[in-house]
Amino acid sequence: MKLKTIVIAMLLWSPTFTLADEGVFTGKPYTPSTNVESNLPDLGDVSQTVLSQQDERRIGEQILREVATSDEVLQDAEVTDYLQALGDRLATNGPDKQQKFTFFVVKDKSINAFAMPGGVIGVHTGLFLAVNSESELASVLGHEIGHVTQHHLARMLASQKYDTFKNIAGIALALLVSRSNPQLASGALTAASATTIQRQLDYTREHEREADRVGLSILDNTGFDVRAMPAFFNTLQRGTRFVEGTAPSFLRTHPLTSERIADVSNRVQNMTYRQVEDSLEFHLVRAKVRAMQSFPQTAIDEFEDNIKQQRFNNEVAEHYGLAIAYLRKNDVENAVKQWQWLKTQGSQHAFLDNLAANIEIARHQPKKAELLYTQSLSRFPASRALIYGAAENYLASRQPDKAIEVIERKLPLLPNDANCYDLLAKAYTVKGKVLLKHQAQAEAYYRKFDINHAVEQMEFAAKASDGNFYEKSIVEARLKELRRLQDIEKEAKKNA
Repeated sequence: MKLKTIVIAMLLWSPTFTLADEGVFTGKPYTPSTNVESNLPDLGDVSQTVLSQQDERRIGEQILREVATSDEVLQDAEVTDYLQALGDRLATNGPDKQQKFTFFVVKDKSINAFAMPGGVIGVHTGLFLAVNSESELASVLGHEIGHVTQHHLARMLASQKYDTFKNIAGIALALLVSRSNPQLASGALTAASATTIQRQLDYTREHEREADRVGLSILDNTGFDVRAMPAFFNTLQRGTRFVEGTAPSFLRTHPLTSERIADVSNRVQNMTYRQVEDSLEFHLVRAKVRAMQSFPQTAIDEFEDNIKQQRFNNEVAEHYGLAIAYLRKNDVENAVKQWQWLKTQGSQHAFLDNLAANIEIARHQPKKAELLYTQSLSRFPASRALIYGAAENYLASRQPDKAIEVIERKLPLLPNDANCYDLLAKAYTVKGKVLLKHQAQAEAYYRKFDINHAVEQMEFAAKASDGNFYEKSIVEARLKELRRLQDIEKEAKKNA
């Protein structure tokens, strides 16, 4: 089932965020900071009785399995890592320090973000372009984190008496159906009565107010500008004028009332005023999304016009985006010119180093790219984009041993990175190492939450005839553990 299927049913089932943004139901009730008078409800135990921590984790993993393979998800390490780092920074300053969050980017021009079970939060590419500052983006993420930590889904499910994992998982899967196909979504939700939907609308307004208040506290505690939240609301309001059928997805799934805007605006008046400078990374991510979201020539024209008219917030980011757009058009000569301009600015960033290496690859200079990757990884050792790029460059130039060396040296930094294991599997395939290929592929599937395919690949590894005693012993032990996890998953589904 496609990612859109899961997300949309969630978005339609409850006009706020439904399953999707009603996240985790384990953890402690929110304790307001001294700067935010939240008056949030005491959750008691009701939110814990509908979904157990294990149920939530299984639903979250099921969604992440779709995320790992969906064409609708932007599989870009630089953009995703920026979002994850920002989200983690905010979550660290939230009310539930134990809850883990996973952030991903959906290739969708609409302005939206949503939270799902297990602390899974999605952000549309359109949101990156709609916000006017990093604080505004942080305010949206803080709001979504608030939905999760306030146990909104559990509270809603308790009121609707959805009391089994099977029902909840079914709704969650239906959710990802409707964003792209409203007719499918409508069909999936025909069982819901008008009365039930109206009750869910009422919960939505309450949840939105709570998520706003938690989000404000998180924003304040993290050091962002709290005025960014009402500023973003006003931007959305002015941009649409609430014309029927044209409101951004964020407004349709997060009802925005005048009372809600007033509530947030009043609260920030008593909070610390900060002028917060946007990070270079924020500007680079937005430029990259702009360069990738439209046709290459359209993006080129936009960037060139902005530079000519001096219409930008960050000149480095504008030239960076223009270089990426030129590369997308296979206009390497002009991409090089933009890179030469960037070099004169003296800015050092992993994104810029990765751009330089990609330009050398486009110029069919793998040796120069190899040197750039080596130098860049010494400066930015944890950059996934540079690690992937270095390994892929070695594979393209038929140097599998060097690709393996790069990945294995970086695995301690990225132990749960499925793509690293996919690259290892490709390298071992080039070397003709059957056991090691299937072993690496199994570990990749495991990190994509696909236990069945992980077991299948590890079984292939166990049957391979080319491994030594040590390698076979490792595979057999790991296969035993994966089968145990597979049995646990089967038993959980059986008892749901």
